Amino acid sequence: MHPSQLQISDFTYDLPDERIARYPLTERDLSKLLIYKEGHISSDVYRHLPQHVPADALLVFNNTKVIEARILFQKDTGSKIEIFCLEPAAGVELTQAMMSQGNVRWTCLVGGAGKWKQPFLEKQLQTPKGTVLLKAEKKNVQQGSFEIEFSWDNTYFTFAELLHYAGVLPLPPYLQRQTEAADYDRYQTVYARQEGSVAAPTAGLHFTPKLLVKLQDKGIQHSFVTLHVGAGTFQPVKSATMQDHPMHREWIEVTATAIEELLQQLSKPIIPVGTTSLRTIESLYWMGVKALLNPNATIDQLEVQQWDAYDLPLQNASAKDALQALLGWMQEQRLEKIICHTQVLIAPGYNARVAAAILTNFHQPNSTLLLLVAALIGEDWRKVYSYALANDYRFLSYGDGSLLWVNKSV
Repeated sequence: MHPSQLQISDFTYDLPDERIARYPLTERDLSKLLIYKEGHISSDVYRHLPQHVPADALLVFNNTKVIEARILFQKDTGSKIEIFCLEPAAGVELTQAMMSQGNVRWTCLVGGAGKWKQPFLEKQLQTPKGTVLLKAEKKNVQQGSFEIEFSWDNTYFTFAELLHYAGVLPLPPYLQRQTEAADYDRYQTVYARQEGSVAAPTAGLHFTPKLLVKLQDKGIQHSFVTLHVGAGTFQPVKSATMQDHPMHREWIEVTATAIEELLQQLSKPIIPVGTTSLRTIESLYWMGVKALLNPNATIDQLEVQQWDAYDLPLQNASAKDALQALLGWMQEQRLEKIICHTQVLIAPGYNARVAAAILTNFHQPNSTLLLLVAALIGEDWRKVYSYALANDYRFLSYGDGSLLWVNKSV
């Protein structure tokens, strides 16, 4: 069956509200860790992760950093309008948008849009670096969103810096609470570097500096990629079948060095930390397939679309050939880094080309993230989730996690 024909009703389970972790544990690495391998399940804590990962493995981390994407403007009447920055407007690359000085356009959600009657909103900011006046003006109305132009009168500030002073860190809607001071630390991974996400790569929230050292001491290698998590990660699948569900697009940034590290590791276990890292390294494979098919492709032509993983020719290309082709394409283009979108959908019917396992949290029912888990371990996803529910695991972003080895019999 083509994954477009999958019925989302086949990927649901009962998640009691009290099992959703609304706050993190005091210590990151004391979260529970479910280990699934060859049909067997065991339980431990993240602090002991080095005992469950082979010494020759490579962990792939997503080093994206969550931005303060929610900006509140207060009108003279006292009513508030919230602008939630989703991604830069079409044609603007994310890093470029974050470093903009003076003005930039973003695609945004607007809470209280019906109350926005004046030409623009403004907000006076007092910062240690001086005063700045931030303005927001509606430019285009899109389906379910707005294109907003932000401008500010002190070009000393980049847009990234303005967000630090003007914005609020966004929490997942299912936490059903306001952002608190502790979230500014705990809703970031300890290795977060590249600003641009509106949600955390939550599988990485369990790692501490001490745990990273323990992994390194065992000889476990690590590499970093970047996928800037979009709000679409929380978008429920509302259609009966996947063919009518548009998979969200997200920005990825991957250096040639990171691709070379993957190539060197192909004969050994590669374990992405989180669904975002997995989607990134699997996207690199399909970009490489496209480079094999068309060595003269543009970066836009290499971007991975929703159904590429099922419809492209060369489905049996080796990971080595694909990644080498992508590196060769980068060399021809004189690029040290790939920056583009991916829309890859990983669902049952998908065979992992690069990943041997995944570290991941427990995901919402009827979600594309649950489809990804089912793609890796097949129908055993039900056994894993039933075990977690029966053994007091905490679910979703601030919850516990799992180490799932790809079920090769799927």
